Amino acid sequence: MKIFIIIGAISALLSVAIGAFGSHGLEGKIPEKYLEIWKTGVQYQMFHSMGLLIIGILMSKFPENSLLPWAGWLMLAGIVFFAGSLYILAITQVGILGAITPIGGVAFIVAWLLIVIAAVKYL
Repeated sequence: MKIFIIIGAISALLSVAIGAFGSHGLEGKIPEKYLEIWKTGVQYQMFHSMGLLIIGILMSKFPENSLLPWAGWLMLAGIVFFAGSLYILAITQVGILGAITPIGGVAFIVAWLLIVIAAVKYL
């Protein structure tokens, strides 16, 4: 399904832009601890943007695989909740926002697990 290729590419593009903003726009403006949190968000967003691209490619080869769309939507939700919460945490430095991050982490784990199950079941 090309939607995940498009979303993955847009997310990767945003990851590069957000990373550059963190490196050039936030350096010296927020504490180093929060810059590291920002970088973690960027890394996970990029990794999972590539995951979305992989899902899109797999879906084009195996359209009957009903688990892959679920994996894609969960991976997108993981990006929003995991990376998004880290970006907001880094900017606001409001620690309670870190409680949202594990929701994204669980979404990532389930998405990857669904890819494994899909591979075993359909490949």
